[in-house]
Amino acid sequence: MSLLPSSFRLGRIAAPGLKHHARQYATLFENQPQRPDVHTVLPGPLSVEGRAKLGRVFDTGAMRMLVDYERSQGNYIVDADQNQFLDTFSQIASIAVGYNNPHVAKAITSPEMVRAMVNRPALGNFPSTDMADILTSGLLKAAPPGLSSIFTASTGSDANETAYKAAFIWRRAVERGDVDFTPEEIASSMNNKAPGAPEYSIMSFDGGFHGRTFGSLATTRSKAIHKLDVPSFDWPSAPFPKLQYPLDQFAMENAAEEERCIHEVERIIDNNPKPVAAVVVEPIQSEGGDNHASANFFRELRRVTERRGVLLIVDEVQTGVGPSGKFWAHEHWNLPSPPDMVTFSKKAQAAGFYYGRKDLRPKQPYRQFNTWMGDPARALVFKAIWEEISRLNLVENAAQTGKHLFDSLEALAKKYPHEILNLRGKDRGTFIAWDSPRRDDVISKALRKGILIGGSGARAIRLRPMLIFQKQHADMLVETLESIFRDE
Repeated sequence: MSLLPSSFRLGRIAAPGLKHHARQYATLFENQPQRPDVHTVLPGPLSVEGRAKLGRVFDTGAMRMLVDYERSQGNYIVDADQNQFLDTFSQIASIAVGYNNPHVAKAITSPEMVRAMVNRPALGNFPSTDMADILTSGLLKAAPPGLSSIFTASTGSDANETAYKAAFIWRRAVERGDVDFTPEEIASSMNNKAPGAPEYSIMSFDGGFHGRTFGSLATTRSKAIHKLDVPSFDWPSAPFPKLQYPLDQFAMENAAEEERCIHEVERIIDNNPKPVAAVVVEPIQSEGGDNHASANFFRELRRVTERRGVLLIVDEVQTGVGPSGKFWAHEHWNLPSPPDMVTFSKKAQAAGFYYGRKDLRPKQPYRQFNTWMGDPARALVFKAIWEEISRLNLVENAAQTGKHLFDSLEALAKKYPHEILNLRGKDRGTFIAWDSPRRDDVISKALRKGILIGGSGARAIRLRPMLIFQKQHADMLVETLESIFRDE
């Protein structure tokens, strides 16, 4: 059984290059609601009761909704009271091909999945006989251009942590040369002192978010609540461009701002007392408020890191796997050479980092190691997601739907210029955001009208729909926003 009403036809809204996918797409999600349906106060009585029950054994402080995942279908999420919401947030940007996707569900029942789940292997020591095939038929098929190897991990934070470790190990190996560890290095490392524990650093950007574990948290600069009370590393941050919108009206000012930020990156790398082993950057600063920079900024950043012998880590945990209109958002940049590492998680339903240069693989065993080193079960889920994305051309669908959505929001911003400020994400698929002077109020009212929307930064509204999001869903979203603005 499939899960979109038969009236949902991709061919109705698709560009000519997408129409040949209409027949397959129409068979998906035929049980998906045609519109949102909110019939209780929010939260409803069953949600209130369920939250209290869960709260007795689990932290519910950040809970937004108690979800009935069995009844959630396609683009729609259903709460405990059976209210149906069009989901444009998709589990904090981590669902790619819809709730209860039948192809992914089928993959869960495969013999390979059963073996992976029942016998979860310690991959570093005991990889399965089919592990190479699992990787090459899925995760490595999706590898960013120029990056042919992978280190699997468990979460986005873990992906960045292991990428940072790879950068430090690489940097020290370059300095040490082809010699073994000294007794002093071995002894001092056990006391967290140099030379065994060298005082290197990872440079990040103001407003960036890279995770909540210790190393990744040290590079997170988006919200204080993530960092308060937690000791951290003294690592540098550089300014990320603060662009002015509309972009075409502030081209000179934005170019000057990006040049200022690049100069500051150079200054930090040249002068930081703790040598910078790597620079980590998001293609779009997601948790920090959906902050963008031009492709030229990132090309200059790549040139700066190469000239100074510093690695470039592109954090695609939130931007990767299609929402920008390309599988990897950094593909929009046309870099002179590939990033050294690209981290991923969220929509991949797996995690880790891709790399190309062989000297990022340590010579000695156990240097990049933990018990599981990722999970073959999650890699098998990614394979199914990749197959759906490829079969239905969903990256192109995100590009086309995003163009329609951006154009519609741009028209709405002209009618309500005080409600939609600094609209951004043009030509970046459905990865769209704007600043709202009453962000939380708009998000709350949209939910009562059946649209789940996310926020980020101090006042940004961010859209993170799934790759199966279509024109009619975009129209529902825009109609709902207009009704909120009109009622004020």
